Amino acid sequence: MSVAGLRRATRETVSGLPREFWWLWTSTLVNRLGGFVATFMALYLTMERGYSASYAGLVAALHGLGGVVSSLGAGVMTDRLGRRPTMLVAQVSTAVSVAVLGFMVHPVAIAGVAFVVGMASNASRPAVQAMIADIVPAQDRVRAFSLNYWAINLGFAVSSAGAGFIAEYSYRAGFLGEALMTLFCAVVVFMKVPESRPQKSPGAVANASAADDVRLTTVLRDGRFMAVVGLSFVVALIFQQGYVGLPVAMGADGFSSSDFGTAIAVNGVLIVALQIPVTRFIRSRDPRRLLVVSALLAGYGFGLTAFAGSVALYTLTVCVWTVAEIVNAPVQNGLVVQLSPAHGRGRYQGMFTLSWAAAALVAPLMSGAVIDHFGAEWLWGACAVLGTAAAFGYGLLMRGLPQPGAAAESGPVEAGGPVAGAGLGADAVGPAAERAV
Repeated sequence: MSVAGLRRATRETVSGLPREFWWLWTSTLVNRLGGFVATFMALYLTMERGYSASYAGLVAALHGLGGVVSSLGAGVMTDRLGRRPTMLVAQVSTAVSVAVLGFMVHPVAIAGVAFVVGMASNASRPAVQAMIADIVPAQDRVRAFSLNYWAINLGFAVSSAGAGFIAEYSYRAGFLGEALMTLFCAVVVFMKVPESRPQKSPGAVANASAADDVRLTTVLRDGRFMAVVGLSFVVALIFQQGYVGLPVAMGADGFSSSDFGTAIAVNGVLIVALQIPVTRFIRSRDPRRLLVVSALLAGYGFGLTAFAGSVALYTLTVCVWTVAEIVNAPVQNGLVVQLSPAHGRGRYQGMFTLSWAAAALVAPLMSGAVIDHFGAEWLWGACAVLGTAAAFGYGLLMRGLPQPGAAAESGPVEAGGPVAGAGLGADAVGPAAERAV
């Protein structure tokens, strides 16, 4: 691409979005620049504190359990109290609990505070996703969510490399640094980001019960959406191994925390470099094939880790499953936006976030037990099997959807309504993986 073409593509990507979005984007970037706990918890417990991989898996699982507990509650709060109050409570609570975790010594205390950190840090996700959908017009959501995802991974790439060296000096400094960064995010939201929860129009009051009465049971009865949640859990279970299984396996092979930081930082760097152009490329592609291919790349990308024996080879496997993440993110999350009614976005996003939180709960237990009893090679083989199963599931789920371009859609449909293939290109969004704010 020429310099002029690159400038034009950049201008088309960043122009025309609301000012409130850019403040939210800034908060996201700062939050991820301070990321430390989720990435280096396993190394902190096994290398700094001397605990086993099973204990590290237990603590990470409790961190994930906290996210499971808060996902649905935060979704309800997002719809009832508002997006902004939910984010403020979540971010202040995260800052305090992360700082406290850095001073915990007793194994029970570490486990308990890790649970609180997981609960607090996960609570902002439904609110952030719902607010972006609120403030950005439907035709611009693909750009907005891609830019938000880009900020997440830009911050992650910088923090992963930097935090690896900080960890060699002082793990506690990493905990305190993340607490300060998260507190700054809360200040940005408080000062610059207004509430965006949709208000009932006067003419809609008579139909409020039909249009706005979205409960958790409504979400649970939405069969297609819950199928998306289930497949999201399987894919998330695979991706989580990059942050719970991979550092433990590399540590067992004699690699340092900075080696792991270098390898995993490639994930963020590639997403920063490729997410926006790839999203532009896949907008007109068949979402059914994209989901199948991304699931296979994720599974077999991690499967290749069984053959890695150097930092360079570990980095190569990270590149493979990163491509899967780049493709899967906008397409899968496009389904979530399409199936989420405006006044139920918090609950729908909370249920979707639950799939990642549940994966964060199960993945550490899975990786710790498998590595301790069978070896890391079996873990990577299991990832390949899960990726194959997810690809098959996506193929079945998406078989009933129309081809891209078969229907046009400008916004989210009512709960349980049809999902147009064209909407996946027009309104696709980026996640939320474990790094999603």
